[in-house]
Amino acid sequence: MAKSICTALREGALEGELAPALTIKDSIASPFGLQVFDHVLSQLFSSILAGKSPSQGLILVSFSRSPSFYLELLKNKGISVASSDKRIQILDCYNDPLGWKDQLVEISSTVTVFREVKHMDKLFNSIIELGRGLVGGGKIRFSISIDSVDEMLRWASVSSVARLLSNLRSHEQISSIFWLLHSDLHKARVTAVLEYLSSMVASLEPSHQLANGQRGDLENFALIEHNSKNGKFHVRFKKRNGRVRVMSEEVHMEQSGINFTPLSSEGAINQGLVPKVQFNLQLSEKERIDKANVVLPFEHQGDNGKPLQIYDGRRSLVDSKQERAVAVEKEESDSQRGEIIYYRDSDDEMPDSDEDPDDDLDI
Repeated sequence: MAKSICTALREGALEGELAPALTIKDSIASPFGLQVFDHVLSQLFSSILAGKSPSQGLILVSFSRSPSFYLELLKNKGISVASSDKRIQILDCYNDPLGWKDQLVEISSTVTVFREVKHMDKLFNSIIELGRGLVGGGKIRFSISIDSVDEMLRWASVSSVARLLSNLRSHEQISSIFWLLHSDLHKARVTAVLEYLSSMVASLEPSHQLANGQRGDLENFALIEHNSKNGKFHVRFKKRNGRVRVMSEEVHMEQSGINFTPLSSEGAINQGLVPKVQFNLQLSEKERIDKANVVLPFEHQGDNGKPLQIYDGRRSLVDSKQERAVAVEKEESDSQRGEIIYYRDSDDEMPDSDEDPDDDLDI
């Protein structure tokens, strides 16, 4: 599934369509958003360098971490930034976001310092200019990654940030875009706005919910330790035809990095997607046994070699009288069993038929 979102970002937008947009959201209960962001970033940039993507470059807007961190990250992934500086540019919104430092030495030709983070319009222009300087003009496309929408919301309103992301996604030279959001830092409506702007939403949740929502209970320490290294990864895809597809995986933190595996059998049912109602949607083992023991109508007939006595509504009145006598005898012999017996009033009563009653009408 993580491979699916990387593939969608790699393939980019078709002609005349909005660029694919990914929101990666986490919370304090499952704080693996940065690791997922780094994984997607390195996978996408590797595809760009290998020529497997229509995107010819990557603009990384760094708010929460220094550009030097990303240069080292790509180096550790086996990507030489020095030899690929014509494919990536980092817009540094971390070191001097408000322009307070007069003398700030740029650490690399790959890094450009941006000092007016409060102005979303200027940020938009800087991203586009940096991208055009990287790939040129025309219809040559590039991708964008933003490591923290939370920092953007510190300096600008929700509407300004949403307008910036929407304008980037609709720009003709943008191939794909993704960003990171810590959802528990914002109100639900803020998260809903950013999810609405996205074609994909990747959510991180803890593997096990804590009992009573308390983190300090002794019984929860083992679960807290497990959740610190493991989690659930849910991705919601909005398809072009309007349908929504949800996929889930397990995520594990290892020394070598983040690892994605299929859900185990016990976690195959995504409880997070089940509606929260006041009744059970699944049967217990006892309820299954009781359901299997229910005797359905007429199922008890035919026991001990006795013929089935099921009226089909198509016999004559004479047959009905004979059946009535048989039914009375059966009632006397099987008085302990309940039955529902229907007698047709006369032959004038319309029996069950497959014929069309309006067949004689000239319509």
